[in-house]
Amino acid sequence: MTAQAAPEQALEVRLASRPHGRPTPENFDVVEAPVRAPGDGEILVRNKVMSVDPYMRGRMNDAKSYVPPFQLGEPLDGGAVGEVVTSNSPDIRPGQNVLHQLGWREYATLSAKHATVVSEDVAPLNAYLGVLGMPGMTAYVGLFDKARFRDGDTVFVSGAAGAVGSFVGQMAKLRGAKRVVGSAGSPEKVRHLVDELGFDAAFNYKDGPVGEQLRSAAADGVDVYFDNVGGDHLEAAIAAMNDFGRIAACGAVSQYNATSPEPGPRNMFQFVTKRLSMQGFIVADEGHRKDDFLADVAPWVADGSLRYSETIVDGLRNAPDAFLGVLEGRNKGKMLVTL
Repeated sequence: MTAQAAPEQALEVRLASRPHGRPTPENFDVVEAPVRAPGDGEILVRNKVMSVDPYMRGRMNDAKSYVPPFQLGEPLDGGAVGEVVTSNSPDIRPGQNVLHQLGWREYATLSAKHATVVSEDVAPLNAYLGVLGMPGMTAYVGLFDKARFRDGDTVFVSGAAGAVGSFVGQMAKLRGAKRVVGSAGSPEKVRHLVDELGFDAAFNYKDGPVGEQLRSAAADGVDVYFDNVGGDHLEAAIAAMNDFGRIAACGAVSQYNATSPEPGPRNMFQFVTKRLSMQGFIVADEGHRKDDFLADVAPWVADGSLRYSETIVDGLRNAPDAFLGVLEGRNKGKMLVTL
């Protein structure tokens, strides 16, 4: 079953070397490689759009973590959506679009069991890598399950103009938050959060101490903190938390390029005095919540209640720069690469 002919070779992005500190373009190789024909139960996919995400920085290190590290001389991987070119599976037809985890290459050969059919009739293909994909579900699970959000809470979100953070703030408002405050890294992003996404307040963390700006924006304290940044943001949030506040620990982008351990928050004893709780989580563990996530979030997307932004970079050769852009905060919303 073949929809179109595949080339004998196609581009893929490989890890050329492991970065020390901030990654550089020299850590990547863009090469032509043979396109493997699919075997029994496999499909060949022509990728249309792929995701670059902050968590990928950790996989560039040769260190044990919740996902294996990228291997030197091998293609990177991550979320992608593409059209099935050839199928040797009765479950997926050529011409269908699928979501899978072999991005960073023009063509991907994989088991049909590791692909999910998605439809442009339901949502744009890009949405399956953003608001209806991993970032959206991360926001949903972190806010409602790990931080145990309640109607009337005041919520603080760091990295609020990124894909996950922007969804967290909007979901909190849709579920009855008293006040939602976000931090971001530019005046444009601050305006975007307040004027377009409905945050009650936002501040540029580069304008002054985070703690002072947070106290001004959330004078009555914070009940829920969704942490994408770590570092001074976490310390500031702990100081601003109300009694019995809850923290969802999602990421620590401020530390991903650190070459030595950074000092932890200096006010951890407030976890005792304020009876705070903090839960770290990995969205890959939360597959049992996928149906609930889609049932709750898809209607918000369909009626425009939940807005999403995308920063689009064209061409696989530009994928490394797009990834570096995420780490530098150059994206508004989800960073995607079209192929």
